[in-house]
Amino acid sequence: MAAYLYRLGRLAFRRRWLFPLLWVLVLAGVGAGAAMAPAAPDDGFSMPGTESQKALTQIEQNFPRSGADGANARIVFAAPDGQKITAEHNQAVVEQVVSEIADGPQVANAPNPFRAHTVSQDGTTAYVNVDYTVAAKELTAQTKDTLEQAVQHGRDARVTVELGGDALATPASAGGVSEGIGIIAAAVVLLVTFGSLVAAGLPLLNAMLTVGVSVAGILALGSTLGLSATTTSLANMLGLAVGIDYAVLIVSRYREERAKGHAPQEAAGRAVGTAGSAVVFAGLTVIIGLAGLSVVGIPALTKMGLAAAGAVAVAVAVSLTLVPALLGMAPRAVLTRKTRKKPHSTLRDQHVGKPAGGARWGRFVLRHPWAILLLGIAALGVVASPVTSLHLGNSDAGSKPTSSTERRAYDSLAKAFGPGFNGPLTIVVDAKDAADPHTATTDIGKRIAATPGMVSVSPARFAPSGDTATLSAVPATAPTDTKTADLIHTLRSQRATITRDTGATFAVTGSTAVNIDSAQKVQDALVPYLGVVVGLAFLLLMLAFRSIVVPLKAAAGFLLSVLAALGAVVAVFQWGWGASLLGVHGNGPIMSLMPIFMVGIVFGLAMDYEVFLVARIREAYAHGESPAQAIVSGMRTGARVVVAAALIMVSVFSGFIGGGDPMIKMIGFGMATAVLFDAFVVRMAIVPAALALLRHKAWWLPRRLERVLPHVDIEGEALGHTPDAASTIPPVPVTTG
Repeated sequence: MAAYLYRLGRLAFRRRWLFPLLWVLVLAGVGAGAAMAPAAPDDGFSMPGTESQKALTQIEQNFPRSGADGANARIVFAAPDGQKITAEHNQAVVEQVVSEIADGPQVANAPNPFRAHTVSQDGTTAYVNVDYTVAAKELTAQTKDTLEQAVQHGRDARVTVELGGDALATPASAGGVSEGIGIIAAAVVLLVTFGSLVAAGLPLLNAMLTVGVSVAGILALGSTLGLSATTTSLANMLGLAVGIDYAVLIVSRYREERAKGHAPQEAAGRAVGTAGSAVVFAGLTVIIGLAGLSVVGIPALTKMGLAAAGAVAVAVAVSLTLVPALLGMAPRAVLTRKTRKKPHSTLRDQHVGKPAGGARWGRFVLRHPWAILLLGIAALGVVASPVTSLHLGNSDAGSKPTSSTERRAYDSLAKAFGPGFNGPLTIVVDAKDAADPHTATTDIGKRIAATPGMVSVSPARFAPSGDTATLSAVPATAPTDTKTADLIHTLRSQRATITRDTGATFAVTGSTAVNIDSAQKVQDALVPYLGVVVGLAFLLLMLAFRSIVVPLKAAAGFLLSVLAALGAVVAVFQWGWGASLLGVHGNGPIMSLMPIFMVGIVFGLAMDYEVFLVARIREAYAHGESPAQAIVSGMRTGARVVVAAALIMVSVFSGFIGGGDPMIKMIGFGMATAVLFDAFVVRMAIVPAALALLRHKAWWLPRRLERVLPHVDIEGEALGHTPDAASTIPPVPVTTG
């Protein structure tokens, strides 16, 4: 592999104008495709095989005109303090607002709350559910203006009017202004790392092209492959991060090769041959982790994972071809100003009496391997401890800031009708086998209403067939309360007895039931997912490093990183520790997809740093150094790159914490935390400490496997025999740390 990539690097350097032109043409092509492609479909979140999903499908089949796909708005009216909403003036205001909305365009149903009996028992609050004939994104400006004006008219009449639902909801941005700040922070890290504006700008340009091609490609294929608009969020996040990191690795190696006296073209070839091999294997591990999300069986998650895997593949391809071409355009400009002023000094001269920071840290680890290993494991164990209280679910309007009208509507309904009103359960009754479907359905409704923890059950609504009905059951506790989850489990456990007595069966669905089933599906899929992903990555790393111990150590370190990151997520988003500092409003459950998401993404990133660092240690060991010397040599050349890459990733991921979407905010925080733990604790401390204790055993491989496994030459041994056409050019120094 190294020899092939070496030739590719030299070719890209020599044809320095061709490769950028080709990538610009690719970007223009996919951009044109994205512009002409139909709009991406609405987000479709489904959990195939779960009871709640089967019940929702049953509703769609038996109630074809239920309007489930249309937009909705829930308008909540609250009387001024000390008054009743049923008072003559207040009632007139409510009816006028509802009448204005009902007469507006695209409205399917807007019932009068006083006729629909949607008024609280104390008479202070009323609400109306407005159904529209089209989806939220298809609502016209006139429809939205009519709704907003009607609500404002009610407020002008001194009645508190709050608005929920998706009719006026705006898509939350992935990162917003904070994303730009994260990119600026990454640029500062690059400038400090390289000491050159050109060298700092090159990885950013590489990442921008990566994101442009991958996101435009997703948009172009969105309608064909059924990719939702939010599918681009993860691809954008990872495309930025790995696009920068992979370029940093190649540029750093190019500067080292120049310092050894190689001509610019030769240095570019060797950089792509060695660092490029690490980029290929690192990219493959990330792709495995993301593509493996398809094992979970959740369509939305599968699409996001595959789209992000595609973005990583684009990052690898762009890095291996565009970076050496750009190096050809500025072969000396990527070096530091101090370096360019001293063309006759050597790298060896700079290191005499002044070892690199990475080498000093490596020697420190060699002196205290047990202490560093145990301290690192203990620290991550403490941070991971909140995972034991992990509560999975999905956020709702109750997690929005109190300044939003959605949150105020949510709170008003909870206060007037009870906390469970915001998350009613939907009971789907199948009475096809019952002697009298109506009697059986009524009996089921009475039994559910008598269940402890249930407040009320609505009258049955029958489908046109007459043998299927739905009931709306309001629990006494909030949607995200664990008691509500217990109530659902209780209802389902009673099903066998009720079916035997009535001849009819039922299923429980609704937002809370969907959350419970989602969490269970994720938990059931976690073990097989880990088995597939870790197994494939183990084979890949064994092939790369020709060792059994190194892949095992990499997997153990990954588990420590992901558990610690999940622990931090629980502490902030579930317990509320420091939540206000991140703009998190209200504590709640961790989104059900978060653990599987974290495992997939953190696994890929963890293997990135494993490959970056261990490849340099393995390279030194393969060239004849002792295990201890190889650790010092690898840390000298690899630590600075890993630290810079980690800081860049933390900057990029932190930018997404400022986004309005709770899932993107949570993922951004989790990824930034995971990178910090994995790069600075696992890879920079635990990994070298473990290698120091294992010594030669770290690189052990059974002879049978040694003969069977192909030799991919990630260390670039074949390049040692490659003649350098310009080997007489004096060495150019590069500051490595």
